[in-house]
Amino acid sequence: MKDIEKLRDLKKATLEGGGEEAIKKQHQKGKLTARERIDILLDKDSFVEFDRFMVHRCSNFGMEDKKILGDGVITGWGKIDGRQVYVFAQDFTVFGGSLGEAFAEKICKIMDLALKNGKPVIGLNDSGGARIQEGVVSLAGYAEIFYRNVQSSGVIPQISAILGPCAGGAVYSPAITDFVFMVENTSHMFITGPDVVKAVTGEEISFDDLGGADTHASISGVTHFKYPSEEECLNQVRYLMSFLPSNNLDDPPHFETNDPVDRDVSILNDIVPENPNRPYDMLDIITEISDNNEFFEVHESYAKNMIVGFGRLNGHAVGIVANQPKELAGTLDINASLKGARFVRFCDAFNIPLVTFVDVPGFLPGKAQEHGGIITHGAKLLYAYAEATVPKITVITRKAYGGAYDVMCSKHIRADINYAWPGAEIAVMGTQGAVSIIFRKELSNDISQKDKLVEEYKEKFANPYVAAERGYVDDIIEPSETRKRLIEALEMTKTKRVERPKRKHGNIPL
Repeated sequence: MKDIEKLRDLKKATLEGGGEEAIKKQHQKGKLTARERIDILLDKDSFVEFDRFMVHRCSNFGMEDKKILGDGVITGWGKIDGRQVYVFAQDFTVFGGSLGEAFAEKICKIMDLALKNGKPVIGLNDSGGARIQEGVVSLAGYAEIFYRNVQSSGVIPQISAILGPCAGGAVYSPAITDFVFMVENTSHMFITGPDVVKAVTGEEISFDDLGGADTHASISGVTHFKYPSEEECLNQVRYLMSFLPSNNLDDPPHFETNDPVDRDVSILNDIVPENPNRPYDMLDIITEISDNNEFFEVHESYAKNMIVGFGRLNGHAVGIVANQPKELAGTLDINASLKGARFVRFCDAFNIPLVTFVDVPGFLPGKAQEHGGIITHGAKLLYAYAEATVPKITVITRKAYGGAYDVMCSKHIRADINYAWPGAEIAVMGTQGAVSIIFRKELSNDISQKDKLVEEYKEKFANPYVAAERGYVDDIIEPSETRKRLIEALEMTKTKRVERPKRKHGNIPL
């Protein structure tokens, strides 16, 4: 039938995007096409496309003669490891991936469907920005997307992969989503590009230095993950989804594991140096206790004194937060506090239990930190832990000093179970500083007493038993017991329920 032949011809035309020449240029830049990206991201033959015949309605600047089916964005749903997700992929081969009215409507439609059906949204971004020919209609389209990002926040997971340019107002949608992925050398995000920066400030800067993957992964913290290729980036998006529930009413996926609950982790008995000033790698502890030594680190290159990421314990996904003693001695600073707070709030929103490893000598001192607002930013981490109602298990491996002890998921902000290793030190501050303050007068007369006084203070406070006497620590455990005890604690708390006072929302110190 002619009608069927016409349909088939039109469907074939939608697969061509901006045409062979535009696709060739895309490949020459080291970039995949929108459809190639979807094929990598989703399970084979699972993609169901919507609105492939939509076109723009613009009649300005000769645009009425330039209509391409799909209008520069591919939308629909498919599956990742058999689980449903909604996807949009911006097509740079069509009008440079620029966003206009129809383009935005397509994205909004699948965002609405995702929210109604309680399924994640994954956005593959590769766009030159707002379609100038459509004027304010383009800006309205962005705002409609932003609004939906906010309404979906904490209800369904939202993932953004930046696979080309993402500039101007376009950056705000990824910024609201839960996780941002970028590709080295080909991904860029910025409010204003290098040319505008030079015109306004006189500063010359390259695309990569201004808004490349390395910049946003290590300096700004805008992106959570960066990878050398699109294929690896998209495969890691798939991997992330294996830890996440489909929505805030579901539990995260459970995977059967052959890793025994009581697997030997006796190597942990010797992992913390006897010298309290010597560093060690907290990642060694995290990977040792996790199922099959598997840990998916988030924000790996940003605020390295704090570790956050996903692991599994007896097949159940957990969010792990930890101080990193080999970076800035594991102190909490502005960036570490922001990194930790954001991650804790995500896990709480999506029913992912929190496991916290503590080795923190305090907040990082200094004028730059104080003037930068460490008081407000540090309070964000405290707020995030205190408002979280998921199971919260804390292990103090070595130091837990001062206000940082309180902030790092202490019993007092309602951790469910708190363990300490036998060498843990829980105190207001380190022994040297404490003795210098408490015995200021005595030491001014006889400095030779200091070593004796330090030893006495250590005996009294540089151990976990004082806290255990008061119930601030539920048990002091051997490091080799950690994996088993964590799994037991998570099993015990899996039916946890917490009632909160009725309110519209809290006022986190932003």
